[in-house]
Amino acid sequence: MKKRNGTDNFEIEGGHKLHGSISTNTSKNGAIALLPAALLNSGVTTLHGIPRIEEVFRMIELLSSIGVSIKWTNKSTVKIKPPKIYKLEKINSEVAKKIRVSLYLMGILGGKIRNFRLPHSGGCNMGKRTISAHRYAFLNMGLKVKTLENEYLVSNNKLHPADFTLYEASDMGAINALFLASQIPGKTTISFVPPNYQVQEVCFFLQKLGVEIEGVGSSTLTVKGIPKISRKIEYYNSEDPIESMMFISAAIVTNSKLEITRAPIEFLRLELLKLRAMGLKYKKTKNYFSKNGHTKLVDLIILPSKLRALKDKIHALPYPGINSDNLPFFVPIATQAKGITMIHDWMWENRAIYFTELNRLGASITLADPHRVFIQGPTPLKGTEIICPPALRPSVIIMLAMLAAPGKSLLRNVYMINRGYEDIVKRFRSIGAKIRST
Repeated sequence: MKKRNGTDNFEIEGGHKLHGSISTNTSKNGAIALLPAALLNSGVTTLHGIPRIEEVFRMIELLSSIGVSIKWTNKSTVKIKPPKIYKLEKINSEVAKKIRVSLYLMGILGGKIRNFRLPHSGGCNMGKRTISAHRYAFLNMGLKVKTLENEYLVSNNKLHPADFTLYEASDMGAINALFLASQIPGKTTISFVPPNYQVQEVCFFLQKLGVEIEGVGSSTLTVKGIPKISRKIEYYNSEDPIESMMFISAAIVTNSKLEITRAPIEFLRLELLKLRAMGLKYKKTKNYFSKNGHTKLVDLIILPSKLRALKDKIHALPYPGINSDNLPFFVPIATQAKGITMIHDWMWENRAIYFTELNRLGASITLADPHRVFIQGPTPLKGTEIICPPALRPSVIIMLAMLAAPGKSLLRNVYMINRGYEDIVKRFRSIGAKIRST
């Protein structure tokens, strides 16, 4: 499916308070893992809660190019039927090179095809990204991946269950290992698994397919694979904690009262604890469940608050630490907190450099090294024109800072934002933001 958002720029009039209520959408990372996961089932899989975002469109283009039947049946539901024979010679290489999640085809097809080739994957430009977590996990189960100049050569002689530790706490690596293990008869035990929201989402889906998985939510998973699955099933993707955090950050930097409903609380607890320590006032409801029957949700009300910088650094860790995708949202928050905040983005070589783009809006951010920034606050922000960096979350935090900056701003080349957020302009306008696409 080729659907590209023609919007290039956002025009923003900042300095206005947000108000009302906004519901958290279903997750990007869950959706782009569930789409290839459906290929484990030779029957028809119906997935609900699939956001219409650029990254989903690219994944659908990729899967369609190799013969997968994918049809939208309503705004957020797709029906998927895998082909009897995959047409890998027709794979859309240009799309594969744009999205890192094309790597998921290794784990899916590694259990179905003896030898095949895949083009190199892409994604956000945030520094060197290897496939070591995937490669070593696969090798334990008998699948070999050889990196050539422009493609990967994937081969297996005989797959087998195994007991192994992930090379690193990689969400994608864990999911890919699950994809392969779920196709291998016998018991496979995977240790050092980050039990992040998208990893748990895939586990819940695999369980619905009939795969036995023990330890969901922990760092050790035991999987009893099924070589052939043919069912007619439906599954609901759950809400995105990263989107909830975006709206939390937006409310804080604009000093607004804002209700954020359907927030996945188990994946926001530490973020909210740090913010409370900084002086944030908020309310939350009792837990209730997402439509997948597993993910716990709450409704949050963020209240105008005077914040102070933490004495401790703010840094990401594998779950249950602060999510790496949530860490950038602390940057615009820190610009409005009294004192000096140190943010350590140890995971990516280039992303902290993008944080300094907020200096063009009046922030006081000092780059200590490629991983650390010191943010002096509070600083008044002002409107300006900025081109989006080649990474999703750094682009979004510029947009949030522009919402807080009095005056007019222009954010150019917003494809990166459209990769991960559906109807973002319309949704921010619904809560009082002065923003439009041009």
